[in-house]
Amino acid sequence: GLFGTVWGIMNSFRGLAQVQQATLATVAPGISEALIATAMGLFAAIPAVIAYNRFSAMSDALLKNYETFAEEFSSILHRRVHNSDQAAA
Repeated sequence: GLFGTVWGIMNSFRGLAQVQQATLATVAPGISEALIATAMGLFAAIPAVIAYNRFSAMSDALLKNYETFAEEFSSILHRRVHNSDQAAA
């Protein structure tokens, strides 16, 4: 990804330093290498971000379900305890 991009640009500058006149033939291989590295980084990063967002949404939904369950369960217990106290009195 990023390291390969920097590496390719460094190779381009190294190629430029070795010649008197800059030509496309001296710069193109390094830039090509940098673009390939960038594309590979994006190829790995985009699915990873999509997977992370899906997992995050699923875990948020699960947490909300647990919170709702806990509130309902607490309410049921509170009513039962309160009703049994009134029945005993």
